[in-house]
Amino acid sequence: MKKTYILTILLASLTATSCKKSFLELTPQDQYSSGNFYQTEAQFRQAVTAAYTPLRDLLNYDYFTGEERSDNTHYEFYQTNRGTAYTQRETIADFTDTPTDTYTNKVYFDCYSSISKSNIVIGRLGASTVATAAKSDIDGQAKFLRAWNYFRLVRYFGAVPLYLKEVTTADEAFLPRSPVDAVYAQIIADAKDAINELAAPTKFPQSGQATKGSATMLLAEVYVTQKKWAEAETLLTTLPAMGYGLLTNYADVFSTANKNSKESIFEVQFLEGLQGGQQSNFIYQFLPRTTNAQIITGIANDNNSGIGGWNTPTQDLINSYEAGDKRKDASIAIAEGTYNSSNLFTITANKSILNYTPAAGKTGVPYIKKYLNPHANPNNTNDNWPIYRYADALLLLAEAQNEQGKSALALTSLNAVRTRAGLAVTNTTDQTALRAIILHERRVELAFENHRWLDLVRTGNAISVINAYGVQLKKIYSYITPDAYNVTNDRLLFPIPQSERETNPDLTQNPGYF
Repeated sequence: MKKTYILTILLASLTATSCKKSFLELTPQDQYSSGNFYQTEAQFRQAVTAAYTPLRDLLNYDYFTGEERSDNTHYEFYQTNRGTAYTQRETIADFTDTPTDTYTNKVYFDCYSSISKSNIVIGRLGASTVATAAKSDIDGQAKFLRAWNYFRLVRYFGAVPLYLKEVTTADEAFLPRSPVDAVYAQIIADAKDAINELAAPTKFPQSGQATKGSATMLLAEVYVTQKKWAEAETLLTTLPAMGYGLLTNYADVFSTANKNSKESIFEVQFLEGLQGGQQSNFIYQFLPRTTNAQIITGIANDNNSGIGGWNTPTQDLINSYEAGDKRKDASIAIAEGTYNSSNLFTITANKSILNYTPAAGKTGVPYIKKYLNPHANPNNTNDNWPIYRYADALLLLAEAQNEQGKSALALTSLNAVRTRAGLAVTNTTDQTALRAIILHERRVELAFENHRWLDLVRTGNAISVINAYGVQLKKIYSYITPDAYNVTNDRLLFPIPQSERETNPDLTQNPGYF
């Protein structure tokens, strides 16, 4: 019924536009529309920039699925408010989420929003008169974005509808789920095109747009996920020649003074300011709920009571750092204070995580420090979000080499990351032992960058690690229900949004969800 209704509207619209002399001009020549916009290089560059924009929205939800779903972070239980804005986010962490969950659904929709915008650019670019070099760059960016979003979707939701062209009719809008192998084949094809079409960075800091390095890293991660170790190794070894490298100090990687540095392979761009709506606010979401965060942020009357309390570092993660690891202090700090009867936190001190002991009568709440940078206005920061860093590439390279029996060679990349962190080098060449070391190194190096859950799934550790972690949480928190943290194979994927299935009856649901 819905298909028929939408198609009727579309046909009526097409009939109206078919008249040569209509009293209603649907495409006025003095205004931009879809009919006359996609003409010049500048217009196509604006269009591909629009395809990046949904990534900003995605990252305001992706940490629920990428970090809180794992053993890295948890949430502050807000017992005075049990509305869906809180409970639906909590159930993602607890593995009790449903197909109507707003926040997993938002990840799905934001990915498709970027894909849709990319499809329009890719489809219309071919027939344009844009110069060849510019056309290659624009097409490469759009295909990188389409591939990256499908890679997110296929790992979170499994088989998904594969939209590869601009939707212009009702029937084109209703596709069934494509097999996982087909989705991966398209991701690989797009990533290869992007590698061929995009240039390596010419200078640092970079523009923030996707580059040959971004596409190379994406395809390498796809190959690692598929256990195509040799193919991943070949790609990852090309990155140093493109100019990428580690910054000397780990904490500097996350400073807003070093956005798009040589360690950045791809990061989502945010811009502080009261105009334009391009700012980030991660630190406000990650601090405990408080009516005044000034002691930490430096901003007067800094109230985050409506958005804070999420992505709180777990004690399990804190305990996993080795003694002397510089990344611990660079990544996590302690907000010290007291809770009132409304579960709001009064911050009285900002403390180091190192050797922390609460002051008498005070509670220490860990928060993610790596996204704390100077800014001028509350809830308005300049922090980008890292998607791919060179340290990530080094650890993927170590993993790919170790899995091929090149364990001695893998140590070079692994130890480059460890040395920067102030740790002693690892010398073991036992493949099994080194596999566990690399996974742990990824956990602490990439903490709070939305890698942990996906790493646990692709390495086959999610069920055992998270179920054991859940047992410990249930001993600590009385609010966690008995059905929480009972992870099975079904819970390695999120549910297809119920609203999509109601609109498109061809969509099936993932096992374990109703």
